[in-house]
Amino acid sequence: MTALIVCSGSVDDYSCYEKYFKLAKSVICVDGGAKYVRKFGIVPDVLIGDLDSISDEDLEYLMNMKVKVMKYPSQKDMTDTEIAVDYAVDEGFKEVIIIGGIGTRLDHTLANILLAKKLLDKGVKCTLVNENNEITLIKDSIKIAKEEDVKISLLPLTNVVEGITTKGLYYPLNCEDIEMGSSRGVSNEFKDEVAEISIKSGILIVIKSKD
Repeated sequence: MTALIVCSGSVDDYSCYEKYFKLAKSVICVDGGAKYVRKFGIVPDVLIGDLDSISDEDLEYLMNMKVKVMKYPSQKDMTDTEIAVDYAVDEGFKEVIIIGGIGTRLDHTLANILLAKKLLDKGVKCTLVNENNEITLIKDSIKIAKEEDVKISLLPLTNVVEGITTKGLYYPLNCEDIEMGSSRGVSNEFKDEVAEISIKSGILIVIKSKD
């Protein structure tokens, strides 16, 4: 089952997100992300957060729609997004997609990418998406269908990722190691209709990007 978490980061081209809503069994709205679910025309299953960035109008709308509200104190030890992620895990979801988790606040963006590592440790797949990027963490393998004008970047999240092997990419890797801080895996290209990436150990950030 897939949960879609809508945060309050940057969202501009709404058409880019339709496919993710179709995958979702449940929609979790995080605080100010309410402005986006309204524009998407979606009624979320739950609103989570300290409610410091949601407008009065959006809050009233969601309450009128009988959306479950889980309000937390503003002084807390985790972000609203982490609370929403934990909620999704507790509800038994095995895949989480986060939109609005990439924005102008680099600290929040990095924290959300690292949340994907927390989910990976729990056996839950997490993907962060915006109009130009799709970010996934792996510790085994992944297959990615070719998309026009899309680049693939591979970045270690551990000190070293060992045994990286790729198929279907223009610049292949054959059971090779990449250390954290190396740019070797940046900006590869599709050669075949499907690319396959596998690793033997470590955690690898896989990013689909387009300009």
